[in-house]
Amino acid sequence: MIEQALVHLSRHDPVMKRLIAQYPVPMFTPHTNYYHELVDSIISQQLSVKAACTIEARFRGLFGDRYPEPHEIIDRDIEELRSVGLSRPKARYITDLAQHILDGRIEFAHIQELSNDEIIAELTQVNGIGEWTAHMFLLFCMARLDVLPVGDLGIRNAVTLQYQLDHTATPDDVRRIAAERQWHPYESVACRYLWLSLDNEPAV
Repeated sequence: MIEQALVHLSRHDPVMKRLIAQYPVPMFTPHTNYYHELVDSIISQQLSVKAACTIEARFRGLFGDRYPEPHEIIDRDIEELRSVGLSRPKARYITDLAQHILDGRIEFAHIQELSNDEIIAELTQVNGIGEWTAHMFLLFCMARLDVLPVGDLGIRNAVTLQYQLDHTATPDDVRRIAAERQWHPYESVACRYLWLSLDNEPAV
């Protein structure tokens, strides 16, 4: 599938053809730790990788150095969750995620059957999970190949540089270039090369 993506992108977009020749082929490895991925995403928002890892370790430490089940989170007081370094909003976001899972509003057993838009709509019901987090979940957890995170600043900066725009690329610019250069159905692969062009990958 990745080889097909590389051929498709190289055929339709000279910029992608150059980036594909310049950088290693990105790996797309799905995993099913959906709940853990979302908790980690909430914890790591607006934090350095080091700070996020420290708080994640403390968070697991509250539950015997393991990831708690959703009902265990609900049973904890917000202040107890905050004691590991979580802000009050993040503690509430994690609690809200746990409640959505317990209520069946998010059902991971069938999430693979949903379209990208359906998954985004479901996840963004949770306080603290926006479109960017949902896009990263689709890209790095579910390894979907057809995700276009137009709001990601790294993608916008890379588009600005690689396509020689005279202004910082807007989400609409990213959509337009993706359509003109026929990235679909491999937008995720194109985005991974754009991140690589910045010598960077998003911290997720």
